[in-house]
Amino acid sequence: MTAATREAPRPKIWNDPFWRGLILQAALTIAVVALVWFAASNAVENMHKRGIPTDFSFWNKPASFDINQTLIPYSATSPNSQVFWVGLVNTLLVAGLGIVFSTFIGFAVGAARLSTNWLVARLATIYVEGIRNVPLLLQIIFWYNVVLGSLPNPRNAAPLLDLVFLANRGLFVPAPVFKPGFGAVWIALAVGVAGALAFRRWAARRQRETGAQAPVGWTMAALVVGPPLLVFFAEGMPLGWDIPKLKGFNFAGGQRLSPEFVALLLALTLYTAAFIAEIVRSGIRAVNKGQSEAAAALGLRAGPTRKLVIMPQAMRVIIPPLINQYLNLTKNSTLAVAIGYPDLFNVFAGTTLNNTGAAVQIIFMTMAFYLAVSLVTSAVMNAYNSRMSLKER
Repeated sequence: MTAATREAPRPKIWNDPFWRGLILQAALTIAVVALVWFAASNAVENMHKRGIPTDFSFWNKPASFDINQTLIPYSATSPNSQVFWVGLVNTLLVAGLGIVFSTFIGFAVGAARLSTNWLVARLATIYVEGIRNVPLLLQIIFWYNVVLGSLPNPRNAAPLLDLVFLANRGLFVPAPVFKPGFGAVWIALAVGVAGALAFRRWAARRQRETGAQAPVGWTMAALVVGPPLLVFFAEGMPLGWDIPKLKGFNFAGGQRLSPEFVALLLALTLYTAAFIAEIVRSGIRAVNKGQSEAAAALGLRAGPTRKLVIMPQAMRVIIPPLINQYLNLTKNSTLAVAIGYPDLFNVFAGTTLNNTGAAVQIIFMTMAFYLAVSLVTSAVMNAYNSRMSLKER
């Protein structure tokens, strides 16, 4: 065999980038698995020595403590599993309301910072710079101890139209009482919302194809409000109100919003809204001024220009950092432990952990909950962001 036909020598496995990378990744995987196994087995052994539970037997044992705010049935004899669900619902309640309220306030204040009115712009600036530069924990304590703690007792509560009462024991508001037949109203509302969304999609497609605009806002409002209102009257107005009334030293009836809930919601909302306001301001500033000038040259007024030209472009800049603020608000709700609001971190990772000693299981479940909420929030907002992103033709 001649030298020309002789095969070239194969490189050693270690000199082959593919095999070298595969070997290194396999070695790293084995090392990580061995480290996790060693840590887990060592933790289990130490927990057994100290009598710390390693299973989930605590899940069905009685909780043996009360919770001052529950949106689902709960008592001291309920199992620890019910504590988890009570804390989960309370956390989602304050986080969901905080996201909604902070979004409205943040967008309003962000637009106010760009106002041509000197007083409005300066007041918005004072709010943003004052709120976001004070620690959130300090603001929570301020609202709870200084503002709500200094309110009068229920006998001297400040009334609003004799329907709403604000006292140091909380905010007392009328509670709705749903009567038979109100289920049809909910069905009509669902049909109206579906019709409004379908009309909005049809109007957008029609505008893209023909350029003709439809009264989307008024039509959607009519579809959402009209059918439920008609069904409501047709069913004989199956809705009543339980008005809070002073009996003895406290109010009876109605719905009580605890001071802890009000203070936490106010602090989270106002704090997050300050950051959202800056995001909105920077997003609007990112739109080239020539866009407004071009819209004015075409005869568009200021309102349609903001709605059809400025905000659609600004939202592409606003949404990504807005997602971070929503996630921060949800995670910041764990500061509720400072004032005793019964969120998941407080009642489950706090009281239940101390009562049962199942630290590893409870902390893992709590971390998994916040991780799941963050991932779901990110997925929803990223889907909305993809819809708002610029589509190239």
